[in-house]
Amino acid sequence: MDINRLRTLREFADRGSVTAAARALHCTPSAVSQQLRALQTEVGLPLIEPAGRGLRLTDAGRALVARADEVLAALARAESELDTYRSAPKGRVRLAIFQSAALMVLPGLLSRVAGIDGLEIDARDVDMTPPQVPGLVADYDIVVTHRDEHAAPFDSERLEIRPLLREPLDVALPVGHRLAGKERVELAELAGEKWIGVASGFPVDDVLHSLTIRTGVRPVVVQRINDFSVTEALVAAGHGIALLPRYTMDTSPGSGLVRRPLAGLRAARLVEIAMRHGASSRPAVATVLDALRAEVDGLVSVPAG
Repeated sequence: MDINRLRTLREFADRGSVTAAARALHCTPSAVSQQLRALQTEVGLPLIEPAGRGLRLTDAGRALVARADEVLAALARAESELDTYRSAPKGRVRLAIFQSAALMVLPGLLSRVAGIDGLEIDARDVDMTPPQVPGLVADYDIVVTHRDEHAAPFDSERLEIRPLLREPLDVALPVGHRLAGKERVELAELAGEKWIGVASGFPVDDVLHSLTIRTGVRPVVVQRINDFSVTEALVAAGHGIALLPRYTMDTSPGSGLVRRPLAGLRAARLVEIAMRHGASSRPAVATVLDALRAEVDGLVSVPAG
């Protein structure tokens, strides 16, 4: 089978439309359609079919995409073997990372690789939900993503997933709150509180939803803010309480915040690395992965509370 046609099929699978695949491949939609038709002729099976106003993969198409991932990963490994003959990892590593993780690890990560000659990190902060991750993996070498620990895992058949961190979510309270003096708080004790949440579909909102299902206590969300620094300011000003990640919450003197774990409940988000299969075989990518791992290991020293 033609490698370029397999790559076109994978881009269509990752991006969901002919137009989006064409943009990624820097060609016209008609060229993508022609490549897909030629591949169908080559294999003798329909690989795509109409779906509403667009197209989708058939069962045979999905099966071939999985095998195309293996073929293209093998090519990437072959190319990376040539890179190993160089004295040091070189090149640009494209990194997508959600904002609070960037706040936590990006400054240290960039410092760790700053002295490696020829290695460059092109980092972008992306406000991502789990369903967006496959599309991001199509554009970036490394995607640092997150999900509710009770949510379904990412598809490891299409993606290489590496765990990076389990980050507990604690209740952020304003200093002077009636529960601020407790070591832990029960969700039921917060039933009458106003909550500052995040947009629906993001992991912290998923955690609040799962807590509702498990306890029967439905939080009253009065604001939905995705920037945790804004949420911290609102909580400190007494406009509500919030569920926030432990390692990036600012509870230093003068912040106006106290952090309290939930009693009897495990509430956390899983921070994970998502990549295409074969990406980690590039020395430059492997070096950045090692630096990420080292940075997280050095930071996760906050007591469980």
